Amino acid sequence: MMNTKGKILQLQHYSVNDGNGIRTIVFFAGCPLRCRWCANPEGLQAQNRIMYIASRCIRCGRCTDVCPRQIGCDLNGSGERPRCIGCGICATACPAHARKNTVREMTVEQVLGWLEKNLLFYRVSGGGVTYSGGECTQQVEFLDALSHAVYDMGLDQAVETSGYFSLEKLQPTLDLMDLLFIDIKHMDSEKHRQYTGVDNGLILQNLAALGEQGKNIVVRIPTVMGINGDEENVRRTARFVKLHVPAPKLELLPYHSYGADKYTQLGLPYDEQDFRRPSDEELARLRQIVEEEGVEVVSFR
Repeated sequence: MMNTKGKILQLQHYSVNDGNGIRTIVFFAGCPLRCRWCANPEGLQAQNRIMYIASRCIRCGRCTDVCPRQIGCDLNGSGERPRCIGCGICATACPAHARKNTVREMTVEQVLGWLEKNLLFYRVSGGGVTYSGGECTQQVEFLDALSHAVYDMGLDQAVETSGYFSLEKLQPTLDLMDLLFIDIKHMDSEKHRQYTGVDNGLILQNLAALGEQGKNIVVRIPTVMGINGDEENVRRTARFVKLHVPAPKLELLPYHSYGADKYTQLGLPYDEQDFRRPSDEELARLRQIVEEEGVEVVSFR
């Protein structure tokens, strides 16, 4: 169990978001959704990819020297990116840190080693560990092994998820969680598929089932004006949450474009079509709508 391996994007320590107290966020690689506004494109795939930060490159050629395919310094140059196999050798060799691996393989024991260094912060603040991504529920075996080990440490645990998973497979793991953050990205199934690549049926089904079990749930809407930030969709979401979640709580997460540079570094196109962050006035109105439907508005930011 301690040697079970997972594919991790990063461990973010001393976070005060995504749960109570001071926390470590464990970001898992891989996601079944393809949200067009995603701020973490490095987490979409479970396999390692190389991020190329052109502004740091000093054109020393060391990356090309060690590359098994002799790819040039400009990884995003014509025809270069498709030849990259993501072995990560160049990122290690680059003296300017112009290349960066997105994924590293870690065992449960290695993750616990990092968590143990922060036990005092967790204990004093009432914090703990939050599993995120990517989509952490895609690595069922690793998430289960890690969460059981953290449970044995007596730490608070939370999970951030799209809700797109097999509840039967995840149930033993979710039973260990103190808090579940679950996204509803859109109530309209066709629009959900249009903007995320998958239907929302399984997500709503899982949310309703977990609510029936009495789980502590915070539903989140990644609020994107022009996509799901209209009053009708937010009201429909609030009504669904009210119907299916005990002590219903909802958090509105305003869209941001902080991840735009990551798309460039990964050689990916960045989709900005119709995406806009809600204004303070628009957010206030949406919060009012949620409260009118009898759902508590919360914020972990």
